[in-house]
Amino acid sequence: MTGALTPARIATLLGLLVTGLLTGAAGWLVVDLWFPAGLLLGLLALFGLFLGGRIAVGTGLGVGAGAIGWFLAYVLLGSPRPEGDFLLGSSGIGVYVYLLGGTVLAVMCATLRSPFDRPVSAAQSGK
Repeated sequence: MTGALTPARIATLLGLLVTGLLTGAAGWLVVDLWFPAGLLLGLLALFGLFLGGRIAVGTGLGVGAGAIGWFLAYVLLGSPRPEGDFLLGSSGIGVYVYLLGGTVLAVMCATLRSPFDRPVSAAQSGK
């Protein structure tokens, strides 16, 4: 599904952006609530979001839309408020592992090859 941006594709990308925002906020809450299992649950949710975006759009653009939403949630929830405190504070290393793991998952899903892509060989590159 490569090609121009159609209204359906734009709507899909906006939906992935909102889903990434919600997944990022929920993941942040779960990581702080149940540390070891919550971290795995948050990373599995991110993997599902990124892989689903890759499959739905057909390119890495779907992964990018979900990753932008996820990172926006991370920035919005982690920035200090005018009162001087944080909306959600990171109590340990779990949030940093969540950020690094989510970044690795986004890159991994964005660089995946589709099963419909043909393998490139040197003998067929001139055609």
